[in-house]
Amino acid sequence: MRRSKERRRRPRRDGTRHRQAAAGFTLIEVLLAAGLLVAGMSMILGVFNFGSAMSRTAELRSLASGTVEAVMHDLEDSLFLVNDDGTIGEPRAIVDRPVPGRNGVVYTVTATGNPKSFDPEEVGLGAGLPREYIVEVTVKWQASGVKKNETWTTIMLREQPFGARMRRLVGSGS
Repeated sequence: MRRSKERRRRPRRDGTRHRQAAAGFTLIEVLLAAGLLVAGMSMILGVFNFGSAMSRTAELRSLASGTVEAVMHDLEDSLFLVNDDGTIGEPRAIVDRPVPGRNGVVYTVTATGNPKSFDPEEVGLGAGLPREYIVEVTVKWQASGVKKNETWTTIMLREQPFGARMRRLVGSGS
């Protein structure tokens, strides 16, 4: 009898006939790999979300610096009342005034006179008023559904604004 070149494979004790049948991934390995993939993707999405929130915060902070400048220019022009004779009166009460050029941003101003800054030589309607005012500005806005505010304090002189002086000069010259 001739022996064939092919070897006859005997069934293995574990019930499988071929080695190739035992090759491949088990269900546990597939589930473990899928779990690692899901965990990695959720971490990456969390990093993207965090980066987006940080970008929004940085944008709001840069807008806040421009808001301070806009509020100060507005206060220089409109905080103190100018009387008909050109003297400067007391500061106006400003509550929840919109910030120029910023939608949804308002500010409130509280001005108190500095008692050490009275001008003894001043006469007229401005007599008895302090020369310096401690001005507290509170800016309010809403970001991500949360109401936020920022407060800062500055000193302003009780003086006629440049625009009012120019209007008065132009008005008297014609």
